This record gives sequence, C-alpha cells and structure tokens, in this order.
Amino acid sequence: MSMRVLMALLIASVLFAVAPAQAEQAASPPAPEYGLPINAEQAKAAAAAALAEARRNNWRMAVAVVGPEGGVIYFEKMDGTQNASFQLATAKARTSALFRRSSKVFVDQFTAGNVAFMTFPDEARPTASEGGLPIIVDGKIIGAIGVSGGTGPQNGVAATAGVNAVR
Repeated sequence: MSMRVLMALLIASVLFAVAPAQAEQAASPPAPEYGLPINAEQAKAAAAAALAEARRNNWRMAVAVVGPEGGVIYFEKMDGTQNASFQLATAKARTSALFRRSSKVFVDQFTAGNVAFMTFPDEARPTASEGGLPIIVDGKIIGAIGVSGGTGPQNGVAATAGVNAVR
C-alpha cells in the first residue's frame, strides 16, 4: 500500500472515531457553571451517604470528594476496601469536577471507540470508570464525588446517594 493510502485510512479512522463524540456534544446542553467550592460539612455528608449505601449492599468502597478545581476536600475508605480504590475514587471525582460531567461519559466514549481523550497529558487525562459525579447545588458545580471498590454500576449507585445527600 502506498503512503498516501495509509495516511488517508488513518485520517478517516480518526474522523470516524471522533464523529460520535462531536455529535453527542452538539446535542447535549451546555455543562453547568462552577459555583463556590463545597465545604467540609457538605463533603462529609456526601461521603457518609455514599458509604451508607455501600454498607446497605455489603460493598467495600472508598469515597473521595473534591472541590470544583479537583483538589481533595474529604476522603474515607471502608475497612477491607482494595488499596487501589484511593487513587481510583480520587481520579473519578477529579474527572467529574474538571470535565463537569459523569466519569461514565468517558466509559461510554471508550466503548464506542473514541479514545482521543487518552492522548491528553497525564494531569488532564480523564478516568474512564463509572463512579464519578459532579455535585451540583443551585445549578452550579460545587465539587464532585468519586466512589471505587465495587463494579461500575455499584460505584455509580453509591456516588448518586452521595450527590443526593448534598442537594
């Protein structure tokens, strides 16, 4: 195959992979603006609700709550939770705060074949794992919660409980 044909195929494959993401962005409403940062009391309430949901279901989980800039405000890990969950919960929360959306969006994009976000620099790369959600109060993002230790859907359920405790 000639170099021109290979380049054309490469360009076409990149455009094909990016098209679903661009179509989703065009159809979705704009992300909420950032508000004042979550305070320690709100962060603890979010974590407590997520961990209560985990205990009800016999899941061992770690929960991280970050401010809108992605800095950790609160972290708690249940006894027996896998050690990797500290980094994963924090990364999911940070992803949701910095990108103003659920970390599951990146799971869906990855599953659809769009891996362009994997080329971002390490400090800006989102975590494509369910369990990170923005915390929105009065229509503004005040922080985010990240949960790790269970399956993706389990992490999502616990994170939702945490978000709902702050609203």
